[in-house]
Amino acid sequence: MRCEEESFSAAKDSYRFSRWILILGIILLIAKVCAWYITSSVAIMTDALESIVNVTAGAVGLYALYLSSKPPDKTHPFGHGGAESISSSIEGLMMCVAGGMMIMEAVRNMIYPSPINNLDIGLALIIVAAVANYLIGRTAISKGQKNHSPALVASGHHLKTDTYTSAGIIIGLLAIMAANDMGYSVLWMDGAVAMIFATIVLYTGTKVVKTSMDAIMSKADLEVLERVVETLSRDRHDDWIDVHDIRVMKQGSIFHIDMHVTFPREMTVEDQSREIAEVVSAIRREFNNEVDLMLMGDPCSEEFCAICGRDCSIREHEFEGRIKWTVENQMLKGKEDGE
Repeated sequence: MRCEEESFSAAKDSYRFSRWILILGIILLIAKVCAWYITSSVAIMTDALESIVNVTAGAVGLYALYLSSKPPDKTHPFGHGGAESISSSIEGLMMCVAGGMMIMEAVRNMIYPSPINNLDIGLALIIVAAVANYLIGRTAISKGQKNHSPALVASGHHLKTDTYTSAGIIIGLLAIMAANDMGYSVLWMDGAVAMIFATIVLYTGTKVVKTSMDAIMSKADLEVLERVVETLSRDRHDDWIDVHDIRVMKQGSIFHIDMHVTFPREMTVEDQSREIAEVVSAIRREFNNEVDLMLMGDPCSEEFCAICGRDCSIREHEFEGRIKWTVENQMLKGKEDGE
């Protein structure tokens, strides 16, 4: 119960922060559209277009965080955390679409350059927007990692990408201003700058989609599995003969972990329950109670005698040594079972 309460508290914290991201996104979008209107720069247009994606994705992410903050119910017994992965995949797809549109407009402008006006005012607006995006993006990533919120982390990376795009556009437009002051016509550079950073947006969007789809399809998280195996090895009791069939799935801020632990046949139900509680306690300490653990206790058979050092009246083979648990042999067992 404590695990679920802390998880929902983290989800609500992410939801509250996401509201501020959406509000900031709307303000910065207005500033960039004004800068585009003032300058007619296609590079600034690409920046404004990405901000439209930011605002739309921010609204989708906000709704996803609202859903993930809701506790499990009869129709969603594992909670609503999966909404975050769906949200981040939508955000990544929108970034890919925006990047494609930016590239097409950049190519058109390189072929048919259009004049740029009032760059000084436009640049001032873009600089302010870039600084604000970087600060809020960095904070979003930090808070998202703390709360195990993929939607908030995706939003943070998107905002930081927007910052880098803005920084490159600022440098490019400064170069155009300098060239104009020296009497050179380099309007084609406006489209070239837009092309470079549209490609960055497209690449980042592709990465966000891949990460989100891995989460939706419950791809094995080797880092989390390694933490589970290391924790069990570190806190191992003599009566924990073997661990097998470890499965890890992440939904929102909760890790769902299933595993089987082999206990001695002579162990009473009461003793086994106590050992199961010790296993659960060790895992929850490692994951700060942000874990839903399903553990099955299995009785040993003669094949385990070689790795069990217990003084047992029904021993059929000599003890040879305890098995060392690793990520590799846990994954191997899954493959042998046809997983």
